[in-house]
Amino acid sequence: MWLYLSKRLLFMVPMLIGITLVSFAVIHLAPGTPVEMQTTMNPKASLEAQKRLIELYGLDKPLPVQYWDWLKRMSRLDFGRSFSPDRRPVWDKIKERIGITLGLNLLSLIIIMAVAVPLGVLAAYRAHSWFDKGTTLLVFFGFAMPSFWLALLLIMFFGVYLDWLPLSGLTSLGYSQLSWWRKLQDLGAHVTLPVLGAAFLGLAGMSRYMRGSMLEVIRQDYITTARAKGLPEGAVIFKHALRNALLPVITMLGLSLPGLIGGSVIFETIFAIPGMGQLLWGAVMARDYPVVMGELVIVAFLTLLGNLLADVSYALVDPRIRTG
Repeated sequence: MWLYLSKRLLFMVPMLIGITLVSFAVIHLAPGTPVEMQTTMNPKASLEAQKRLIELYGLDKPLPVQYWDWLKRMSRLDFGRSFSPDRRPVWDKIKERIGITLGLNLLSLIIIMAVAVPLGVLAAYRAHSWFDKGTTLLVFFGFAMPSFWLALLLIMFFGVYLDWLPLSGLTSLGYSQLSWWRKLQDLGAHVTLPVLGAAFLGLAGMSRYMRGSMLEVIRQDYITTARAKGLPEGAVIFKHALRNALLPVITMLGLSLPGLIGGSVIFETIFAIPGMGQLLWGAVMARDYPVVMGELVIVAFLTLLGNLLADVSYALVDPRIRTG
């Protein structure tokens, strides 16, 4: 197992370099440059000022040289400085927001797993019943619903018509003056809509994967043998069938790690939450290459880490993989 992990960790290095190379080339193919975004609407920006900005950002160098300079900084875990007027280090910007994004998406992921696994198991156990048909209709509704439309519906219904929850932001104006209990309530009220919205969309896919995997497992011969031996139905379903049915779900769970950052762009933008998704959207619109590359590196690393964790989880769940 340790040899396998060592090989996978070493293999992640060239994979990560390849991903950053493609990402670097793609973002530079986008129309517009950081200098154009900063000076186009400014009548006082002369050609000399634009030239100085190009030299300051290092955009006058060939792309291979720019990538090599960026890669050398990355080897020292230095994301560089933002192209925005404040010229702050990229890691400082990411560090301020990554905790918010991870917290919101981890809450959504916990809700998804807590609901999707039992829902998929029950739908498979009662296949073709009214319960199965009802949950199928619900999850297909979740599949078909665009995330931005769901966010707007939540804002209109719970924030405008019912006036139960705040429309945007992470805290209220007088948050610093509240007691710790009131702060917790205020924070919970602000994150309820984006967390539930993200959880509903993720619930659709995860529950379908769980149902399909469970249906395939309960038709196996060893499940029939377990029932013929007189084992309780609960032990057959949750001890013998569920453990093997979790393998595809583990794959989806591992692949959801990069979504903890990259998948929050729409909800954070609509709900005005100062997280990584909102930062990425602003950086793309401003062609802030260092910030975009910094976030893409984190997402790429989480993708590779998710694949590794999924493979390790296979061995923990299925003894046949360990012995093999």
